[in-house]
Amino acid sequence: MKKRMVFLVVLVLSMVLTGCGEKTSQANKNSGKIDLSLWYWNRALDDDLLEQVNEKFPEVNLMPEKIGGDFKVKVITTIAAGSGLPDILCLNDWVGDLLSNPDKFVNLLEEPCNAGEIEDRFLNWKWSMALTPDKNNLIALPLDTGPTAFFYRADLFEQAGLPADPEKVGEQIKTWEDLFQAGEKIVEKTDAKMFENIGRIFIYSLSQQDQLYLDENNQFIGDQDHVKECFDLAVKAYQEGLIYGVDNWTPEWNAAMNNGDIASFNGAVWMKKIIKDAAPDTAGTWRVADMPGGPGNNGGSFISIPKSTKHVKECWDIIHWLTMSENNVVQLKTIDLFPSTPKAFEDESIYFKEDFFGGQETNRIFSKAASNIPVVYIGIKSDAFQDNFVEQLKLVAEQNKDPEKAWKDAVEKCKAELTR
Repeated sequence: MKKRMVFLVVLVLSMVLTGCGEKTSQANKNSGKIDLSLWYWNRALDDDLLEQVNEKFPEVNLMPEKIGGDFKVKVITTIAAGSGLPDILCLNDWVGDLLSNPDKFVNLLEEPCNAGEIEDRFLNWKWSMALTPDKNNLIALPLDTGPTAFFYRADLFEQAGLPADPEKVGEQIKTWEDLFQAGEKIVEKTDAKMFENIGRIFIYSLSQQDQLYLDENNQFIGDQDHVKECFDLAVKAYQEGLIYGVDNWTPEWNAAMNNGDIASFNGAVWMKKIIKDAAPDTAGTWRVADMPGGPGNNGGSFISIPKSTKHVKECWDIIHWLTMSENNVVQLKTIDLFPSTPKAFEDESIYFKEDFFGGQETNRIFSKAASNIPVVYIGIKSDAFQDNFVEQLKLVAEQNKDPEKAWKDAVEKCKAELTR
């Protein structure tokens, strides 16, 4: 009798719980909304803008998840696992690493997306970064960009007898040779060095080229003249005593910038926030001019639709809206994401005086840069190739390694990287 009573209680509880589960499931089903997941990292998208998605598209329930830690590793390991990707996925400037697996993403050039119809919305060089070499598969839409320019201390330039006005700096310091000559005056007449470290010269001079480490057949070209010239340029800056010698993203870099030990650096637009945070005591002394040698790009993200989603059309509607020029403008104002749409540059509201930069409207410099960046194929393992060259350059600067030996070692390490 006791056992029978226990059985009946368990049976009743089971029926109640099952009924509740069915009711909840039915309620979600009756709501008519489609649940869509989205992965992004902090400041990849504006949180307030994401909150507007469900209002703009009432048929969906967007569930954004801000991923901490190494976002790239999480994406790549999830792809390798074969399941677990969200419906919508942000990608960073390492999008080239994923072009070898376009089958993992919805081809945005095909129905129902037909992204080719809005190609003119975006900067051509940015669009091409997410396009397979055969031009037949687009795996993501552009979100933001990282156009580069020349940051410098106007007060130190004046002290060295150099022009301090951004327009005059752009006119008189057009090439890397001009920049080195200016650096000699900085070292001679001030207590500062011209550049932060040897690696950044290599990175930013290479960003100006129309080729990097691979051609469109994914053949290694990192041993060719266009890379060697940038390597030699970095070595020359070191040999001429123009480099302070401090790593980026360190307390020592912050201190050097705040103390006036470094007179200039080439950097992407997102360096504005970094220098403000690192060197608050220098507010009002910094200016931004055209980068000697021409503009390049460093950074900038994308937004994609993994192939595993069952709701391509709904996902497309959302990323199509998020990447509109109007929303580019919003995100520039709210979280400093620089636009990937030329139309956004026509909006005068993005140009405003910035006290930290002496009242200069620096976004005019970056808009001009973004409009003139060369189209370049990035391909796989670009970050690893770059790290190999920078590592060897640091050995030149810190351990007096022979530059030619360092060059050969960097090339060999890159070639070995391709076999992994």
